[in-house]
Amino acid sequence: MRITVKTGIISAGIWILIKLSFFYLDISRDSIVPLILLNILGLLVSIAIGLFLQKMRDTEETNLILDVKNGMTAGLPYTIIVSVFIYFYYSKINPEYYAHQIAEKEIAIEKMVNNPVELKKFKAEQKEAEVMTKEAIEKKLKENNRNNIAVNPGITAVFSVLSLLLLTIFYSFLVTIIYRQVIFKQR
Repeated sequence: MRITVKTGIISAGIWILIKLSFFYLDISRDSIVPLILLNILGLLVSIAIGLFLQKMRDTEETNLILDVKNGMTAGLPYTIIVSVFIYFYYSKINPEYYAHQIAEKEIAIEKMVNNPVELKKFKAEQKEAEVMTKEAIEKKLKENNRNNIAVNPGITAVFSVLSLLLLTIFYSFLVTIIYRQVIFKQR
């Protein structure tokens, strides 16, 4: 197996262990921002280390496209493994995450509707809500909240795949250019 693929698999495994550790140790269970940032960092580290190790093993000088390809071979396994894990995590390990998110938004809706100043501001911003009663607005907002497509593990995994693939392409080019211009002094 190529060193770049191994690097991607190892980096994905490390991120999965961190995600599970956060879950089981109840660290930041409801906030996903730190883990998203660690996910992005994990992808970058995977590509950077994989490409570096590959360039150290290469006996001949490579071109830019081959280096980008090697960077992507480190990022692609990471992307696939992490995205599949994200699907299983939110569907099997922590399915109550989405229920918690929906409940938090419903509490915020209730607070907004019961605050006359915020309700007036909402009605001013939403023209169709001008003639609706407070109860009708609350019912419509809660219904929209429950029907939100983003509260689905499958959609979350698809967004994960797409975003990580775009980052893989970007990071592969970025790391390749930095390595070629700064570290290995190639053109």
